Amino acid sequence: MKGTQLLAISIFSAAFLSFTPVNKKLIIIDAGHGGNDMGANRNQVYEKDIVLNIGKEIQKFNETQDKFEVVLTRDNDNYIQLSDRTLLINKLNPEMVISLHINSSPHEESVQQGQEIYTQNTEASKRLAEKISKKFNPSQVLGEKNLHILRESKAPTVLVELGFINNTKDREFITSEQGQKETAQKFVEVFNEY
Repeated sequence: MKGTQLLAISIFSAAFLSFTPVNKKLIIIDAGHGGNDMGANRNQVYEKDIVLNIGKEIQKFNETQDKFEVVLTRDNDNYIQLSDRTLLINKLNPEMVISLHINSSPHEESVQQGQEIYTQNTEASKRLAEKISKKFNPSQVLGEKNLHILRESKAPTVLVELGFINNTKDREFITSEQGQKETAQKFVEVFNEY
């Protein structure tokens, strides 16, 4: 199975690199979780679905411009091993990587809300986090965290918690069509200014 996944990644990346214009910046959006890995959930609302929808919205904006190309680590409800995600990232060598997640706290209804951003131990990752933070009024940049996607990605990478699934205001926003489009638009603005 793992050999088949690696072959698929190799074929995908070779085909992708063959058709990407040289002057376009490559950006990878990693929609966390997927498949049997639901991520955070509340009332039959799952992190894996929210982040995939937002990733696809970001990719839709890509169709109307020619400065950057957006690649998703997953574009459907399947689970991809973290090692396979970082293998793809390091093979494609993008300008930046943004891993999308949804937060949760141990409380039934969280008083915590808003975005939180984790970084690698690099200046490029920290600068990217600051640019994203400013777009989200501002969100908290919590600094380095020892997570696989941050540790193993060679490109500037951040992990963004887009809100708390157990905070009603956050959940209603990030599950609404308008909220997902607004969130995607903020990332696109960051790409354009990067």
